[in-house]
Parts: sequence; C-alpha cells; structure tokens
Amino acid sequence: MEKEHLIEKDQFLLFEAEEWWKKEWQDMPEFIQDDLSPFKSIRIHFVNIEDIALFSKLIGQNITSKTQSIWYPKAEIWTMANKRWVDES
Repeated sequence: MEKEHLIEKDQFLLFEAEEWWKKEWQDMPEFIQDDLSPFKSIRIHFVNIEDIALFSKLIGQNITSKTQSIWYPKAEIWTMANKRWVDES
C-alpha cells in the first residue's frame, strides 16, 4: 500500500511540474503543429538490385542500401539543426 501511495504522489508531482513553462510562454506567438504523418505506408519487397534500380528510376528518387523509407512524391526535408532563433530586441 505504501508503494502505491508513493506512485500516486510522484504522478501528482509530475503533473504539477508542468506549470513552470507557462510564465516563460507569456507574449509568445501561437504555435500549431500540423499533422505530418503519412496517409498510408506500405512495404515493398525486391527480388534483386536491378529491380531496386528500376523502381528508383521509375519514381525519380535515389534508393541506396541505407534507405529505410521514402516519401512519394518526394518530400522537401528541412534541416533545422543549424538554425537559431534570436531575439533582436
């Protein structure tokens, strides 16, 4: 019973800890995250490397041995690791 009480207490504290960001978020612009998940995903199996090359040419995308997934039509992938938001005030 004591262990259950501890878990409930920790969960309560977890939800209370969320409040810190609210004072930091004052006067910030609204942000809405669009749903970018795919409509449909499928697996495609190839018998040999020639079939991969043919499929790659057909869809106009480079498929290598390291390719794990692709978007069709080809998606524009943004790199954000080298971007910074700076307050100029």
